[in-house]
Amino acid sequence: MEFASSARSTLGVEWELAVVDPTTGAMVPRAKELLAGIGDRRFDKEFLAGMIELITGVHRSTDDAVDELRGMRDLAATAADRLGLALIGSGTHPTCRWREQDQADDPRYRRVVERSRDWGRRLVIFGVHNHVGVEHPQKVVPLLRTMLDRLPLILALSASSPFWQGEDTGFASHRTMLFQQLPTGGLPPAFVDWAEYRRAIDEMLAAGVISDLGELRWDLRPSPHLGTLEVRIADGAPSIDDLAGVTALTHCLIEEASRALDEGRPQLHLPSWLVRENKWRTARHGLDATIIADEECALQHVRDALGEAIERLAPIADELGASRSLAAAGRVLERGGSAAQQRADFARGGGDAVVQGLIEAFRA
Repeated sequence: MEFASSARSTLGVEWELAVVDPTTGAMVPRAKELLAGIGDRRFDKEFLAGMIELITGVHRSTDDAVDELRGMRDLAATAADRLGLALIGSGTHPTCRWREQDQADDPRYRRVVERSRDWGRRLVIFGVHNHVGVEHPQKVVPLLRTMLDRLPLILALSASSPFWQGEDTGFASHRTMLFQQLPTGGLPPAFVDWAEYRRAIDEMLAAGVISDLGELRWDLRPSPHLGTLEVRIADGAPSIDDLAGVTALTHCLIEEASRALDEGRPQLHLPSWLVRENKWRTARHGLDATIIADEECALQHVRDALGEAIERLAPIADELGASRSLAAAGRVLERGGSAAQQRADFARGGGDAVVQGLIEAFRA
């Protein structure tokens, strides 16, 4: 298995969105029609017939990638208006019934449902995936191992899926809990090196666990054909600010880890049980989570950890062209994130108010 040549810390972003009726807020299976109306290859279908994905080109600057997505957002919103549609970007659709959703016509997605049955059909979920370039394969697994410890920061900042079928789940990111039910979802193994990763992939292919690498839907995974480390744990982004913040945070954290490896700094990692616990705590409580900061089990509010990270990463952001976008992460942290906003909207006007708030956030 070859690892493609990729320039270090280059960036590509994928943003998944739901297609909805602007009056009722219901998801509608009109993605194919909308994509035809947009007429741009950077837009693609996704798992559901009421879902599209925006895919950037390769960028060296976070802010440039976000600017491209802002322009793509405008194209999509204009095309949606012409068709009497709207778009939202939360981690789950707050009110739709999963049994009523149509799957996109694609063999890959049919295999998910055939294998996982109702757990596959339940995946009315939307995320932001960030691909960050890694210059050689021997580095991608150490970066993955370091980023496992950083995932709570990304998940907390992005948490935007408290509602499911019109009910408050009690989780800030219900999407996280749904996605990890797939047999190849959730946290990846804490591989030691590239050789161990390759052996594991060979064994999974031989055993029929997967038929290709795309069927590994881990929260964090190498993408050998692109030469990237792909971070997939983030919930869908309701707004450009949410998108910019989580993308800048991810981009800068990976570059920070890459520099530590280059400089030969000791790599101290949290044990796997602790990584799992932090993920659960953050999915449950979002920005209100208290995470375990080290092997001594010191506790830290995730808001404080995020604030420290944003401040610490500022010099790296300057070099990556990420300063504007990292500032957006600070704004999301200050206002309290999408899960809290959706709950406030629900208290004011129920599920309809939540969807209308998301429609407005997408256009803001």
